[in-house]
Amino acid sequence: MAYEYETIKVENRDGVHWLTLNRPDALNSISTKMAGEMADYFGRLYHDRNCRIVVMKGAGRAFCAGLDIKERSDGEEEEPPFGGGFGFQGYLADVYIKMRKCPQPIIALVHGPACGGGFAFALAADIRIAGESVKMNAAFIKLGLSACDMGVSYFLPRLVGVSLASELMLTGRFIHAQRALATGLVSEVVPDEKLEEAAQPYVDEMLATSPMGLRLTKEGLNMAVDAGSLEQAMAIENRNQVLAARTDDFKEGLKAFLEKRKPNYKDR
Repeated sequence: MAYEYETIKVENRDGVHWLTLNRPDALNSISTKMAGEMADYFGRLYHDRNCRIVVMKGAGRAFCAGLDIKERSDGEEEEPPFGGGFGFQGYLADVYIKMRKCPQPIIALVHGPACGGGFAFALAADIRIAGESVKMNAAFIKLGLSACDMGVSYFLPRLVGVSLASELMLTGRFIHAQRALATGLVSEVVPDEKLEEAAQPYVDEMLATSPMGLRLTKEGLNMAVDAGSLEQAMAIENRNQVLAARTDDFKEGLKAFLEKRKPNYKDR
């Protein structure tokens, strides 16, 4: 499945997509074109059985500085997009829903500014690794808007708790690398130039799992976060384990464990 875009780049490295936000001259700010391409990319991933993991990063000095305010204020687009009846608001919001819906785990390599919608990109990922230069904020509230935008009010309290989420969202203040690490928002902090290197162990360990097991784990986590009870969470767990236990990969995993070797998984 070929992915060719103008504002993002997708490099397939043996089943791992290295996705680069590629508007470096604009600090990878989100244009209408980028929103459409991101929605297309993550939407198509749902049916891409060959991609197992996505590593998302930004070209140049930033991860993503948020919405391209210049484009929006200049009115450069010929016809405003129609997103679920909410115009551009719904059009962009759909990207984050598709990021969570796609079965592949997403690792975000975040450096420099990650603001507004760019902050939401990082939050919508499954794992975040920060460069030392990172500065993230819910910039919407600095522009006369609500900070409850693009899923931030959903993601952030679940990742760091309501208290810190309230502080960041009500003030729009930046959170930098070390505090992000201390609060569990990111898994580790490394020099910016080491971000891809830091991602590789996560990639390697995920690739060592069965394809279905990895996908069902992301799905199960998503469901459990919002489960209304232990019984509801366990119903999803039971369903996923029954599905996984019927695969040849489960048989191979057991056999490899007993033979003290690495499993050779085949299912996609």
